[in-house]
Amino acid sequence: MPLPKPPVLLPLGVALRLLPDAVHTRVFTALVNHLLRGQPAAEELGPLEGKRICLSVTDHRGGVCFLVRGQGITPWRARGADDWDVRIRGRLEDFWRLATRAEDPDTLFFSRRLDLEGETEAGLYLKNLLDTAEPDWEGHIHAVLGERAGRRMVRLLHRLGLGRHLPGGLHVTDP
Repeated sequence: MPLPKPPVLLPLGVALRLLPDAVHTRVFTALVNHLLRGQPAAEELGPLEGKRICLSVTDHRGGVCFLVRGQGITPWRARGADDWDVRIRGRLEDFWRLATRAEDPDTLFFSRRLDLEGETEAGLYLKNLLDTAEPDWEGHIHAVLGERAGRRMVRLLHRLGLGRHLPGGLHVTDP
């Protein structure tokens, strides 16, 4: 029995159909760079330095291409259909399942719901990075807000009981 589609997919699908890929790319890279702040995964991007990566959403004719630079990504415009080092193709729902960790990346790739093309070594490294990256929400909060405000926010989230609802939870290091 198929799982119900998350309600967010409808507006995302409409945006993919109506807005140009340049807009998708700018929003995507800004979001990813924000989420990488304070994350160990940002330090593991080195082997992908300079790689051109494209995400192609097959059921909405949209996509995002970016270049890995340092501990983040920058928007990049492909000059042709094959102007990339690694491309991941799939349906919007499967990208959503990958991004939200609702499904294991190995399952999505090995069942061919997401196709990985291009440089084998870089593609496998990217897939393994997606598979093993664990979000460090406390590190992210500290990187975004600074140490003092971050410590206060983590304590507040812990007191409100909200930290346990985040993947990996929040751990208060300074009671």
